Amino acid sequence: MYYVVFGFLYALSLLPLRVLYLLSDFAYFILYYVAGYRKKVVLNNLFIAFPNKTEKERIAIAKKFYLNFTDTFIETIKFMSAGKRFLEKRFTADYTMLDELYTTGRSVQFHLGHNFNWELVNLVFPFHTRYTILVVYLPLKSKIFDRLFKYIRSKQGSRLIAATQMKREMMPYLNEQYLLGLIADQSPAVPKDAYWFYFFGRPTPFLRGPERAARRSNLPVVFCYFTKTKRGFYKGFARLATMHPNSMPEGELTKQYVQFLEEVMTANPEMWLWSHRRWKWEWKPEYGEIRE
Repeated sequence: MYYVVFGFLYALSLLPLRVLYLLSDFAYFILYYVAGYRKKVVLNNLFIAFPNKTEKERIAIAKKFYLNFTDTFIETIKFMSAGKRFLEKRFTADYTMLDELYTTGRSVQFHLGHNFNWELVNLVFPFHTRYTILVVYLPLKSKIFDRLFKYIRSKQGSRLIAATQMKREMMPYLNEQYLLGLIADQSPAVPKDAYWFYFFGRPTPFLRGPERAARRSNLPVVFCYFTKTKRGFYKGFARLATMHPNSMPEGELTKQYVQFLEEVMTANPEMWLWSHRRWKWEWKPEYGEIRE
């Protein structure tokens, strides 16, 4: 069955992107206007994040989000057959920081959010660095699509690390200079084991893992985000958070990431995955303090 799905989607990927965007427009119409896919979740998230915006303004952000959501899916299909020239044309960034960090002889950790189009960024980065790119991912429940996304995400050289087996799968790379990419805005499965911060004014849990990984090896940490310059074209931005996370108080690195994330989400709200239930947990005293 995998090869049937792969063959169909690969053939679809050979179509020009302008044609594929017609499919994205149709999918957007179905998801937003017909099925209302996670519409309550999206609008509730936007209300929490932007209570001072009007309902009309939040709906406008939601519509842009849904189109970016379907564009990301369609673009990812296109990446199945896209070559280096196509990919590099679609994503630009200043890679000077990467070069400078590599010359220190140290590995580095990148903290990202669910920011469109993260799949494209993963494919372009290996062209611009001598680092071994390690990308932590959550395995999909569907074996067919899990295998498909592994193919797409690794086709330009990135190595995939399953979040469920991270310690074991990291072992072969510990003697290399690697760039570890982490989606650090996941909602934790166990809220009592999280750091709690005020995020858009509401107590919100954040995973401890990204900070722990950085502190364990004292890795430089870089925060990243992406903007869309026009349909199908993206630009990346990076901010060095710290060269020595061990020198920071526990929780401070995560606090800085939370502030960074809120800042860039406020500036580019349509670029985030608002269908992700970021505020599904309510804080309880037994979860520990809410850090300021």
